[in-house]
Amino acid sequence: MLVDDHEVVRRGIVTVIDAQNDLSVAGEASSVAEANRRLPAIRPDVLVVDLQLPDGTGIDVMRAAREIDPEQTMLVLTSFDDDSALQESRSAGAAGLILKSVRSQEIVAAIRAVQEGKHVWPADRAPEQNELSVSDQRIVDLIGDGHSNREIAEELGIAEKTVKNRVTVILQSLGMQRRTQVAAMVAARRRAGWK
Repeated sequence: MLVDDHEVVRRGIVTVIDAQNDLSVAGEASSVAEANRRLPAIRPDVLVVDLQLPDGTGIDVMRAAREIDPEQTMLVLTSFDDDSALQESRSAGAAGLILKSVRSQEIVAAIRAVQEGKHVWPADRAPEQNELSVSDQRIVDLIGDGHSNREIAEELGIAEKTVKNRVTVILQSLGMQRRTQVAAMVAARRRAGWK
């Protein structure tokens, strides 16, 4: 699903995507309100959003999408190349950010990459990998033990919403999309004799 308020941009991207054998556009929206109305019915594999929309931002759309599906895959397509755009996109759970100035095939490649669980950030702005705090490492271990967010919250004596937010940050730090990937990583480390 593509969310962008510029019809010319949407038409161009739709044409490029629909020309691929393995991709198609399931829906479009030009505003936050329209995206929020259409998302529950469309449930796209990948949500591609612009940051600047007439009635809000792509961040608003991504947060609403995560309420519908906590594992929604999202990609930001924007004209704004600045640190705050990247930071906000990461905190909202985006798997990457690409600039509208890239070639059309780079957009297609980015969509395929995030669909496969990879992250796509500008090369000079990639998040630091594997730098977890002690408390975040504890959450990783509990995910590896198969605990839900609620169970982790009870174990650590913190709010479930706090756990949910920390899991999002952990996934981004590890370059992962889903908590099942974290659990698999923990299992692999334990088999290899890591603590």
